[in-house]
Amino acid sequence: MATSTTKKRSKGTVVRDPRLSQRRAAVARSKTRRRLWIAGSIFVVLALVVGTWFLLHTSLFSAKTITVSGAVHESPAQVIAAAGLSAHPPLISINPADAETGIDQLGWVKSSHVSLHWPSTVNITVVERTPVASATSGSTMYLIDETGRILSISKTPVAGLVSLNVPDGTHFVVGTSLPLRVLPAASVAGSLPPAFKNQVAAVIAHPDGTVSLQLTSPITITLGTTAQLDAKYRDIASVIAGATLHPGDVVDVSVPQASTITGP
Repeated sequence: MATSTTKKRSKGTVVRDPRLSQRRAAVARSKTRRRLWIAGSIFVVLALVVGTWFLLHTSLFSAKTITVSGAVHESPAQVIAAAGLSAHPPLISINPADAETGIDQLGWVKSSHVSLHWPSTVNITVVERTPVASATSGSTMYLIDETGRILSISKTPVAGLVSLNVPDGTHFVVGTSLPLRVLPAASVAGSLPPAFKNQVAAVIAHPDGTVSLQLTSPITITLGTTAQLDAKYRDIASVIAGATLHPGDVVDVSVPQASTITGP
């Protein structure tokens, strides 16, 4: 027969079993200990997070060693400054994408890659652009790549570069691109085939965006737009190799496989 948890001593009076009170007290103590354990655990975790955050922002984890590879025309100091790392910030504060964006603004930089190596090293790899043409504005010479990017100012002519003749009033700012109407001529300067590249004295950019070549002969070749360039280049090579040309002749290859030659 089950033991009752309450007993009647007299009419109207109920006496509770002390074991019930003890059980309730034990449950209350258990809940209190659990709350204290949870609160303590949260405090420890927060203390670890805050402590780690402060530790990672100390000089122990700063960008003490910064290596730059691939930069020839841009100095390591210029690359580091463009990346925003001159002050050797903590690695945790460095956003590689933002650093790469800054580096890519440098005139000679085609692309860059920034990698972090804990606890205190940053590696920067730079791929530089290649000049294909030079252009003159007033008495200043600029070096241009095939995308039309203005790389730098040059005090002396650079061997192997084609002269890029641009319309009057064209503005040159190092680190920016040439105006849209001039970009096709830069693309041509960077894609001239070996078959006749050495015979090209200048690539001429016309205000309407079309392009002509001035040969050393001197013979002018009208390319027109940059559409079907490969076919036009084949026509030029064929004309130079097989036709009798005279100084002042104009060869029009603007329509592939229908080239014409006009005398002076």
